[in-house]
Amino acid sequence: MAPTVEGGDAALLPEFPRGPLDAYRARASFSWKELALFTEGEDMLRFKKTIFSALENDPLFARSPGADLSLDKYRELNFLRCKRIFEYDFLSVEDMFRSPLKVPALIQCLGMYDSSLAAKYLLHTLVFGSAVYSSGSERHLTYIQKIFSMEIFGCFALTELSHGSNTKAIRTTAHYDPATKEFIIHSPDFEAAKFWVGNMGKTATHAVVFAKLHMPGDQCHGLHPFIVQIRDPKTLLPMPGVMVGDMGKKLGQNGLDNGFAMFHKVRVPRQSLLNRMGDVTPEGTYVSPFKDVRQRFGVSLGGLSSGRVSILSLAVVNLKLAIAIALRFSATRRQFGPTQEEEIAVLEYPMQQCRLLPYLAAAYALDHFSKSLFLDLVELQRGHASGDCSARQAELGREIHALASAGKPLASWTAQQGIQECREACGGHGYLAMNRLGVLRDDNDPNCTYEGDNNVLLQQTSNYLLGLRARRVQDGACFRSPLKSVDFLNAYPSILDQKFEVSSVADCLDSAVALAAYKWLVCYLLRETYQKLNQEKRSRSSDFEARNNCQVSHGRPLALAFLELTVVQRFHEHVHQPCVPPSLRAVLGRLSALYALWSLSRHAALLYRGGYFSGEQAGEVLESAVLALCSQLKDDAVALVDVIAPPDFVLDSPIGRADGELYKNLWGAVLQESKVLERASWWPEFSVNKPVIGSLKSKL
Repeated sequence: MAPTVEGGDAALLPEFPRGPLDAYRARASFSWKELALFTEGEDMLRFKKTIFSALENDPLFARSPGADLSLDKYRELNFLRCKRIFEYDFLSVEDMFRSPLKVPALIQCLGMYDSSLAAKYLLHTLVFGSAVYSSGSERHLTYIQKIFSMEIFGCFALTELSHGSNTKAIRTTAHYDPATKEFIIHSPDFEAAKFWVGNMGKTATHAVVFAKLHMPGDQCHGLHPFIVQIRDPKTLLPMPGVMVGDMGKKLGQNGLDNGFAMFHKVRVPRQSLLNRMGDVTPEGTYVSPFKDVRQRFGVSLGGLSSGRVSILSLAVVNLKLAIAIALRFSATRRQFGPTQEEEIAVLEYPMQQCRLLPYLAAAYALDHFSKSLFLDLVELQRGHASGDCSARQAELGREIHALASAGKPLASWTAQQGIQECREACGGHGYLAMNRLGVLRDDNDPNCTYEGDNNVLLQQTSNYLLGLRARRVQDGACFRSPLKSVDFLNAYPSILDQKFEVSSVADCLDSAVALAAYKWLVCYLLRETYQKLNQEKRSRSSDFEARNNCQVSHGRPLALAFLELTVVQRFHEHVHQPCVPPSLRAVLGRLSALYALWSLSRHAALLYRGGYFSGEQAGEVLESAVLALCSQLKDDAVALVDVIAPPDFVLDSPIGRADGELYKNLWGAVLQESKVLERASWWPEFSVNKPVIGSLKSKL
């Protein structure tokens, strides 16, 4: 059990070491400690500090600069670290139910240390564990206990070698044998091998395997999840009939063992079926509380929403780390100036501000969205666990599915673009591996693909919106959803009559302006996409062809605009709530406005095409407002980073350390990695001045 951090604010939020960043910290318009307490709360800050302190003081988590671990060694070490996290018992099952936001908080802390560790932990607990909890019943509760004691180690096996996004084409089968009361799990050929399954490569002992359930007489009831043991927990040898292995080195996240498995007529007990959505009696009768097959199928894949929300959160972590490194670098790196004798920090240049500060605002906005969406998911899962089969519960599932399906693409792409911008904004130093930006870029990259390719997922969101529009046309149904993300569409006709009427930059510096524009944009794109879809159908295209022909310039931007609107709306409401301390309202309002207007500016062509913008002034005002907000936030940038950056040990970037000693830290790290300190007796400075060596080593 990790010791809890005690003490008051001084222990919880200690002062940063004095150094070159002091000037920017002194110019901040707010207290970074006050914002940290408002954003996280004292209990959450204490929880995170407990985790970070445990990692820093445990030799198992020691950083080894310059050490290139072999693939097998890295994966072994990552598993041992994951095991140690459970030994620390940072978060009990009871805590998860009592304080659900501690779940993503723990995963974010682990992700800040190493993406592979976070992925390994969340796949076992949130994806595998959540699938067992939300798809199973009382007879499966013993698995939950074993998950948290690590008596078993789990993975989520849906994707196959020949099918990923098209889940309905999954080919693994589960035939029920009433004579033995068993299911027979079988892979018909190598193309049906489970593939890309995280944790399966080396360490998983059990898998939630999705297979098509066949009853006697070969009646198929579609995909269902089964708990299947794939390895002996004591020896990690494959179980009879199971061929399982590791897929090898990837572009990133190489501490995570992605694997494959094939099943040859593997028999599992009838009780292995996770039976909340459908069950089989001992005699061989299929029963389900869901009469609608599509609804049952959607609920059975609810675990994918958990995975997507978790990926959204990890993408935000990667963006936070990158922007923290780049902004601390930018505040201490001095280049050029008004005179030859005076150089200024590169953060003073408007170009550097407009490259980085929108991503800082995005980190705050997307972080709030990921937390709020996680709480929505918790509500959904509790409803499933209580047996709620109401229409509202079904609609909540559809809405969360739509939000998660667009949320993962938006967050992972924003992180991808932001990390690259941060890498370039740090110049050559950003290209040095030890400064971590390259690792962040590679580790974030799979977020764009797993748990659903981003572009494919966006179709889920646009289809959700088009379905609501069709119901409105056919039977006059109101636009209404449990989380109210689509309720604004009830004003659809009047919204489309609106125009952008802001004429000055000063009037534009509020996220309410962008909110109004986004609502118009979503209504416009929904109308255009719906008309395009019907036009394609009238031209005798099949529904399949019609939807494909609508994606590029209609469905895709519709889904992204809808999700951006949702993020902007939630963050706007968050920073304008009455409980926001007066001293924080200005800076939070600027962050909200910057994210909203910067995101909106990327849709300028659509705003002009649809007639919401007209004339040069609209575009110029929007552009000028973004630049003005960047300028206003420049002096707050370092303090805003201080709120979201982890301790130096976790951040693990010489150019991003909290003391701001950019050149001393980088020089020392390079010397250590090159082993020069041990070989430099020939250099007078080192042979004569031994304390210099000791000083550098102590800093490292």
